[in-house]
Amino acid sequence: MVNPNLVAIEPSVIPLYETAVKLAGGVPTQIGPEVGALVWTDYHQPDALRSLLANNPQLRWVQLPFAGVDAFSDILGHPVRFTSAKGSYREPVAEHALMLCLALGRKLQERVRAKSWGEKFAVSLYDANVLIVGAGGITEELIKLLAPFRAKVSVVRNSSAPMPGAAITAELAQLDSLLPKADFVVLACALTNATNGLFNLARISRMKDSAYLVNIARGPVVVTEDLIAALESGLIAGAGIDVTDPEPLPDGHPAWGCPNLIITPHTADTPTQVEHFFGIRIEANVAAYLGKSDWVGTVDPILGY
Repeated sequence: MVNPNLVAIEPSVIPLYETAVKLAGGVPTQIGPEVGALVWTDYHQPDALRSLLANNPQLRWVQLPFAGVDAFSDILGHPVRFTSAKGSYREPVAEHALMLCLALGRKLQERVRAKSWGEKFAVSLYDANVLIVGAGGITEELIKLLAPFRAKVSVVRNSSAPMPGAAITAELAQLDSLLPKADFVVLACALTNATNGLFNLARISRMKDSAYLVNIARGPVVVTEDLIAALESGLIAGAGIDVTDPEPLPDGHPAWGCPNLIITPHTADTPTQVEHFFGIRIEANVAAYLGKSDWVGTVDPILGY
């Protein structure tokens, strides 16, 4: 019989997560036949989670560790409630996206290595047209950060439902018509069948040659070879990417020598930040599992996020 208070933490037990379970009124433990709730802490072992689910049909709820759940896409049909960390890391990731926009507009990728005075150049975020692809928590937070710059924000999402703070909210089918107007394009979408390879050479070519592309979503949203070709030929002014395909980006990869490209090693949310914010999400959803509050970050298996 399932003990409703037991919450397994697998495959790695982290003290902060144990504390979060306890604060919500649960009892942290290892997986067993009497456990109905699971906090899964490893994004890189979907096969291990699949096996665990097959061997524990009593499970009712699984908390996944990151906002994106693309690594678990073929598991999401399992008859349990899945919650993700979507929205948990919104603040540091939005901050990182803003930083990349500012750095690109000031050519910091060149100036930090410069040994001579150079040209006077700057592109400001003030009154700029910023197009954001995706409408989750990161986008909500980024819109707030852009407000002091008087940026005109357009959001492309799966529906035309208005996005608070955005001047324009459009569906994905309208992306191509909005790209030529954008000074900055920020990718903050989930990786799904619809967004995998979304920014190929044809789509990047629709951007202005003075525009910048920022990717803090998932590496495969952008076709790496096409981005390199676009930057080397001057199709766009520059790009900043915190995620890559492949990831990690190998030493010697052509992208490392690409002009006008800033690469950060998936540090928009660092392990320390992740532990802190994921602990908050665990506490919230353990409370929901115990019937004390509402669920946060429930995954839609059809949409894939």
